[in-house]
Amino acid sequence: MTTASETLEPALSVRQVLTLDRVLAGEPEVVAGASQLDRPVRWVHVAEAPDVGVMLTGGEMVLTTGVLLAGDEEAQAEYIRSLHRAEASAVVLGLGRAFPTPPDVMRRAAERCGLPMVVLHRPFPFAELTEEVQSRLVRRKFAAVSLSEAVRTALTGLITAGAPLQRLLDEIAKHAGCPLVVTNLAHRVLATAGERSAVDDVLRDWERISRQAGGSEGDGWVRAELGGRGERWGRIVLCGYRGDTATGRLLADRAAEALVLHRMLGGSAHSWEEQSAQSLLTDLVSGVVPARQLLPRARAAGLPVNRRTFVPLVVRDGDAAQLDRVLRMLGLSGLVAELAEGAVAVLLSLARDQDAAALTAHFATRLRSESGVRKTVVAAAEPRTTWEEVPAALREAQHVADAVAQSATGLDLPVVVRLRDVHLRGLIRLLRDDPQVQAFAERELDGLLCGDRHAEQDLLPVLRTYLATGRNKSHTAQLHHVSRPALYRRLEAIEARLGVDLDDFEQAASVHIALLAHDAQQG
Repeated sequence: MTTASETLEPALSVRQVLTLDRVLAGEPEVVAGASQLDRPVRWVHVAEAPDVGVMLTGGEMVLTTGVLLAGDEEAQAEYIRSLHRAEASAVVLGLGRAFPTPPDVMRRAAERCGLPMVVLHRPFPFAELTEEVQSRLVRRKFAAVSLSEAVRTALTGLITAGAPLQRLLDEIAKHAGCPLVVTNLAHRVLATAGERSAVDDVLRDWERISRQAGGSEGDGWVRAELGGRGERWGRIVLCGYRGDTATGRLLADRAAEALVLHRMLGGSAHSWEEQSAQSLLTDLVSGVVPARQLLPRARAAGLPVNRRTFVPLVVRDGDAAQLDRVLRMLGLSGLVAELAEGAVAVLLSLARDQDAAALTAHFATRLRSESGVRKTVVAAAEPRTTWEEVPAALREAQHVADAVAQSATGLDLPVVVRLRDVHLRGLIRLLRDDPQVQAFAERELDGLLCGDRHAEQDLLPVLRTYLATGRNKSHTAQLHHVSRPALYRRLEAIEARLGVDLDDFEQAASVHIALLAHDAQQG
């Protein structure tokens, strides 16, 4: 990894130096190497010796009057070549007695070498230029060191406090002032940070942009490798960083150090992938972010989205890592994430010519086989062929899974449960947030939900069992471990409180629907 001393390179380019007021007073003119003016200037060096090149270490802007070169064209050409070999950033020649006009030999040699050559048409105290540039470079280096330490301190504090990965990335993005992306070595996005709209712009064509950018750092793309002990496992990229490249590299290096430390202290690249999938699927289910805006994130996460069939699944009491293993084992494309306690979402992405129903059933069967739990509930929505329909489909699968979890025991369910398999309970789950359904449930059950603790603890469970067993009094009494006469007294109390006759099918059905809605609202 690049060290701090290596990243603290100059933050002024030749072009920037030439725009300084003190330089403009000397009427500078670029006579060669105009295409190389963005070279960084590490230092400014005043030198008249013909062999000045041996005293340079690279990155210097050399100021000279050429007094010792006048009249010797070979010495003039060698002077330029020596500066080029020493990797000087530019040469500035003050016109005067030695050279009243730009010397052609030096100009042609500089052009061949690609070395910026600038002449000053007015007398100019070199000391003023060196003082100005050196002070600016020192100030920028100090600012870079201060920024480096501020970032290091902030990130170390967050890691010590056990902050999650996203909190670290948000802190880095705040200092960088641009979007940042964490990827694995295959360019798959593991995490992002920064202004949401700016991040979406970066992700919209992420794979092409990231591969095209390669290892270069042009246009504000600054990257640092993630890894340790001789193994690389990812990279962090600052996308469109507006500061100078040296400071950007420093920020990226500090960020990489923090991310590697975060992983060593308990995180892992795999968990970052899980967090990325969880964030995406949670946003899809919530509907807070329009599906179209989430499309770049899905594509950058490696999910195929063009001309695909999407099958959302929700598995009760599943293990995200195990589901992901089964997905990879079967060679299926998809995302896996834990949505809530006890529920794991899977979004399958299948080719249009694949049999969605057969592959879904195969996935569920293999999952049961791998987990060893024959009653694993795999709830599925009907396949969707457009991305915009995925959020509603995910919510449908979640409703089905919840409906099965709250259904009566002993139901004979298929290996993949769909909305049609949960009947009335599934419908109620879908309508549970409707205000009219909520009002209906409160109105029908008011006599048992009026704050009477005895009614809620003793009578409501009896009513629930009685209706779930098809109004079978013997079975209800057995399940509640009470005698038949005791059960009759409780049923009479329920009927009196609700003002209904439970032997009447329509009234009992109305109460049953209200109870299902109440239970669905209670979660």
